[in-house]
Amino acid sequence: MKSVIVTGASSGIGRATAEAFLENGWRVGLIARREAQLQEVADGREMAVVLPADVTNASAMADAFARFGEVDVLFNNAGIFGPSAPIDEVALEDWAQVLAVNLNGMFIAARLAFGAMRAQGRGGRIINNGSISAHTPRENSVCYTTTKHAITGLTKSLALDGRPFDITAGQIDIGNAESELVAGLKAANPDMHTMDVRHAAQSVLHMAELPLGANVPFMTVMATKMPYLGRG
Repeated sequence: MKSVIVTGASSGIGRATAEAFLENGWRVGLIARREAQLQEVADGREMAVVLPADVTNASAMADAFARFGEVDVLFNNAGIFGPSAPIDEVALEDWAQVLAVNLNGMFIAARLAFGAMRAQGRGGRIINNGSISAHTPRENSVCYTTTKHAITGLTKSLALDGRPFDITAGQIDIGNAESELVAGLKAANPDMHTMDVRHAAQSVLHMAELPLGANVPFMTVMATKMPYLGRG
């Protein structure tokens, strides 16, 4: 039986991905702060393990991983957008919060997963949720974009450092999947092109189901008509 931990599993891409894994027979650890929403995702399914924890809390995360037990895959997904503003209008407290969740939180989860997979002795896979912002940012997204560039470095380092232990690492950069985060942006821009969040979830599942001898270092999945590939 394959097992996966999904962070940020209570909503959006994390929830859709957790549901995709459950539908395909995986044992799924659901990590997020909101236990009630995690229980909704679990929906009483035996293969779903509710693990309420804040990804920025290292001890709570360690407890969650210990409760779940052996893990084959981590979908390192939890993240926030932060303020949409020019840099001189971004409060240092908001900058620190985005760093704490998007960078520190992903480091903590990756560290725990890597350690567990190394101890298990059979390898594993870490999939980081990057973003198209790791390549081409939106205006007024300095906090989010900076952290997503950092996640690319985390992914590359994990992929290299994991080789002696058969631990693979890859990154999925998702553009305009219909999640709560994108809903707020679309409200301000009704002409924004989006795609069903389930397409992103199926892409993560595909990466996870590859044998450890194969890896997708970077995948981009996006709404076809979003302007990412063009120039203004």
